[in-house]
Amino acid sequence: MRHETPTPVAPACDPVPRPAIPDHLFVGAIQGVAACSEDNEIYEVWPKFIVMVLLQGAQHFVMDDQDFRIDAGDEADPRPLVFMLNVARFCALRFINDSPVPLKKIMISAPRPWLDRLVPEERRSTPELRAFFSSHLSRFSFEPNRQIQHLAGQILDPPPALRDEIQALNRRAHALEIMTGALAALAASTTPASAKPSYMSLRQSQEVRDYLIANVNEDLTVETVARAVGQSSSTMQRHFKDHFGITVYDFIRNRRLEMAREALANEGISIGRAAFMAGYSSTSSFTTAFKRAFGVTPRTLRR
Repeated sequence: MRHETPTPVAPACDPVPRPAIPDHLFVGAIQGVAACSEDNEIYEVWPKFIVMVLLQGAQHFVMDDQDFRIDAGDEADPRPLVFMLNVARFCALRFINDSPVPLKKIMISAPRPWLDRLVPEERRSTPELRAFFSSHLSRFSFEPNRQIQHLAGQILDPPPALRDEIQALNRRAHALEIMTGALAALAASTTPASAKPSYMSLRQSQEVRDYLIANVNEDLTVETVARAVGQSSSTMQRHFKDHFGITVYDFIRNRRLEMAREALANEGISIGRAAFMAGYSSTSSFTTAFKRAFGVTPRTLRR
């Protein structure tokens, strides 16, 4: 479950000072092996908040006599999950390596002092967050969305162009985004459906928006966009309207009109070509929509 250099627990007859708690975010990754530690070794774990994204494989471990089993399936039947754990005090950890499936996972840990300074207890926004961080070894898990899986994949296999300090910063940035999404999922875990749209749905809607911008010149329909981003059409449209105040269809139309306006103003293209660029088969329909959107006719902007 962890990737720090392990510190074996000292025997009771040989008391030694406990290791200092690190003061920074840790990001680790492992893939291709079925276990990340030897069986039966006991480690002392310092107080921390853990977020594990397990894309494949299983982990079985015991902490302070509590048994934890996490299973994300295998390559033929992957069942990715995000597992969160609050270690509120020093405790003992022992791994039980009983799965042969190679692991694909990332591990993020934030020292509790670091986290407590960042967000003091009195500023934790929901009862779910306050309850989670007030209980030793409290846990929460959920199925990651496409964005979290993509970020985890970037940590496991970073772009080859990134080197040294830039790669380290990139990994940490992705880790913080995953941690933010995980905390948002926890905060929203018992929130009524009528409450304010969640951070997770915002990330999904941003993914839709990014796809629309990148593919605005393609023959887009609500159904093809939903398939491309791995969401249902109804959920995608509802969340997109909740967050951006506009439908998917209207966003596409407005984006194409914006492109046509820029081309008219900067390149002097014909109105007919601008209409085609915006997805209109008739220049009169294009002119009407253009004036409604920008308050002027296309001819006014054409240089």
